[in-house]
Amino acid sequence: MKPESKKFITTVGGRPLTFESGKLAAQAGGSVTVRFGDSVVFAAATMGNEPRQGQDFFPLTVEYEERMYAGGRIPGSFFRREGRPGTDAILISRLTDRPLRPLFNKDIRNEVQVIMFSLSADWENPLDILAINAASAALMISDIPWAGPVGAVRVGRINGEFILNPTFAQIDESDLDLRIAGTSDAILMVESGSNEIDEETMVSALLYGHEAIQSIVETQLEMAKEMGKPKREVTLYTLDETLVEKVTNRSASEMNEILDTLHGKHELQDAIDALRETIILEYTDPEDLEEIAKYKEAFEETYKRIVRSRILDQNKRPDGRKLTEIRPIWCEVGISPRAHGSGLFTRGETQVLTLATLGTPKEAQEIDTLTPNDTKRYMHHYNFPPYSTGEVKMLRGQSRREIGHGALAERALVPVIPSEKEFPYTLRLVSEVLASNGSSSMASVCGSTLALMDTGVPIKAPVAGVAMGLIKEGDRYVILTDIQGAEDHLGDMDFKVAGTTKGITALQMDIKIKGITAEIMRQALQQAHDARMFILDKMLEVIPVPRPELRSFVPRITTVNVPVDKIGAIIGPGGKTIRAIQEETNTKIDIDDDGTVYIAATDGVSEAAARERIESLTESAQIGHIYTGKVVRIADFGAFVQILPGIDGMVHISQLDSERVEKVEDVVKMGDELTVMVTAIDENGKIRLSRQAVLEGWTPEEALEHDKGGKSGGGRPRSGSDRRGGDRRGGGRSSYGGRSGGDRNSGLRK
Repeated sequence: MKPESKKFITTVGGRPLTFESGKLAAQAGGSVTVRFGDSVVFAAATMGNEPRQGQDFFPLTVEYEERMYAGGRIPGSFFRREGRPGTDAILISRLTDRPLRPLFNKDIRNEVQVIMFSLSADWENPLDILAINAASAALMISDIPWAGPVGAVRVGRINGEFILNPTFAQIDESDLDLRIAGTSDAILMVESGSNEIDEETMVSALLYGHEAIQSIVETQLEMAKEMGKPKREVTLYTLDETLVEKVTNRSASEMNEILDTLHGKHELQDAIDALRETIILEYTDPEDLEEIAKYKEAFEETYKRIVRSRILDQNKRPDGRKLTEIRPIWCEVGISPRAHGSGLFTRGETQVLTLATLGTPKEAQEIDTLTPNDTKRYMHHYNFPPYSTGEVKMLRGQSRREIGHGALAERALVPVIPSEKEFPYTLRLVSEVLASNGSSSMASVCGSTLALMDTGVPIKAPVAGVAMGLIKEGDRYVILTDIQGAEDHLGDMDFKVAGTTKGITALQMDIKIKGITAEIMRQALQQAHDARMFILDKMLEVIPVPRPELRSFVPRITTVNVPVDKIGAIIGPGGKTIRAIQEETNTKIDIDDDGTVYIAATDGVSEAAARERIESLTESAQIGHIYTGKVVRIADFGAFVQILPGIDGMVHISQLDSERVEKVEDVVKMGDELTVMVTAIDENGKIRLSRQAVLEGWTPEEALEHDKGGKSGGGRPRSGSDRRGGDRRGGGRSSYGGRSGGDRNSGLRK
């Protein structure tokens, strides 16, 4: 029997958002589809039956998989099937995980898995927001204990007006792309890119978005009430408070003494580790691993409580800084002599080196995803090697964290990158984290700005970033500026803000508690603004404006516009012509379908040579112009001269010399070079040439008067502006029976 399916519908931005369950994946803990327009995402949530033994954290995995059939496409990979998750899929997984995780009891040790995939993509409505809502709804109707629901929306702004869940086309018009998720009471997750939005406008957008999620939350509560499963009873890990008190009484004095001593990251960690080992040796049997694990956990809880208490009650941070104080900063540019640009940014014990590379438009990244975008000309990659934290680990490619941090830094700089029309380059930035003690992603933003300015990229404004933290107990809270690793690990929030002096370009919030208020967000944004201005001042002391010229070894790209029907002449049969030009002039050439030709060269001589070759290939014959061409055919009545690639005309025997010519071969032979004037182009594009006009200094009209070819001469002269000139039929007969110079239709771009 076909199962009964139930639909629950709410409205977002005046359009229906539909939750449906009961028909698909009945054996999952909970399964839901969410539809907006014709975009549909499926989500299933399931929990393991038994706790994982020896686990000291809550084992939650959230995975989003992009299925190309959702958009009616076959994957472009060799195997023609989806492989490892791409960047977009990884970013959606992270985006979904972040608001779900804080609402789980961290003492659960049963595995929980949330899997989502695209069922339908209408190329109009993005799938990321649907994934968050689908995952939340699947958890709500499942047997998994969870303190949801979560609602999520996207907020855009066009002409100063906020809009909900904008389409891809509207996002392109918008100066804000804000994704927000939260409960009915508080905001849990923020991810935003914007064109220099001021802080108060950002707060207004957050409040607007939080108000919009209320109906989504209510709809999920209705779903849970009507068709939700009873929540399962699970065994929770419990911390022995008596043991914590015992460890606190024993270690608090020494721990405070360590924290009061000036230290670096490793000095602090070494001292804390030594104290922990001392206590374990005092209270446990070296053979009793279970007891040792309990004391380790009690010690970690003690350390966390003491650090948080010092910050909240005494305004004492682990490294002794004031709450709004930024660690010492120093910067440098030009680290690599051969890279196109480089910027080194160091803040405290965090150091990032970003290197920039400029390429031609054809080097833009090709994108095979369920979005309308098929290329990307600005890329930012972030590497976080183990030595940056003094560790030894296997290198296994980029982690989800690295991809997420790279995307955040990329988003921060997109608003200031000049358009392709202004600056016809593909840009790739790579941020190498050389040392890390907190906020390496924001250091990447700063290092990238330095690298771009060092390269000579005319960015619209420099961008800096800073990470803010939060310690919150009940109604009491403290916001920290420029958090380091320990404050991130032991605190309640990682709030990253990047922007210019004018406004915010990127915003990201990760939170560990059940939400924060608008007032906390407002204060954090203001502190971040002040910090951003301070950091920018330090950066601009090193390089105040982008270099006036591109660095050495950067290819200079110039553009030439040619008629679309001439593109084939540049490319040539099978790309032969364009390859020859590039090899012979040491340049790179790219051609857009609109006829824009990009020439990339490292010196002016090479660029001029390539440009001259292209212009000669695409030039049209003009009446009155003088050309030196090659004789390609001889007839009794005259000679055919190729004056331009693929274009030839006829010199009548009466126009070959100043004196009477009895036989064409008396003046010219095959392959001879001949300087001639174009005297006429008829309606069919046939070209009349004259050598005598050059010798006598005649005008085209005078030459025609002396042309004995009669009416076969091709009619009266026409102005060069209203004829394209020449025979365009590749490889066929020329206007007067001669061969044209090559196939003009082969090798065209698709």
